[in-house]
Amino acid sequence: QVQLVESGGGLVQAGGSLRLSCAASGRTFSRYDMGWFRQAPGKGRVLVAALRGSSSSTYYAGSAQGRFIISRDNAKNTVSLQMNSLKSEDTAVYYCAADPSGSANYVYWGQGTQVTVSS
Repeated sequence: QVQLVESGGGLVQAGGSLRLSCAASGRTFSRYDMGWFRQAPGKGRVLVAALRGSSSSTYYAGSAQGRFIISRDNAKNTVSLQMNSLKSEDTAVYYCAADPSGSANYVYWGQGTQVTVSS
């Protein structure tokens, strides 16, 4: 069982930056693929960025490419999402998720953290 706890959300002006963090429990955290998803009001949950546990290769959605950076610290069991040049359309609840199988099947989820970008 893995527990994920997000932090770092808040209110920021357009053009600003935020850094989200996700603290994970569990001894095998370093093997898991990790992802950051977001869900805007009235919309579905979408993958924003992901990081492989095996190779540390990354994936970014088009909307995040060039502005967001996903990283992990296996020694601290944390994964972070640095978000720069924020836009009002980045407003959403952001979720951290873990995929133990490496097959894009995220089975562990955090409770979410709200990010609000004011224009």
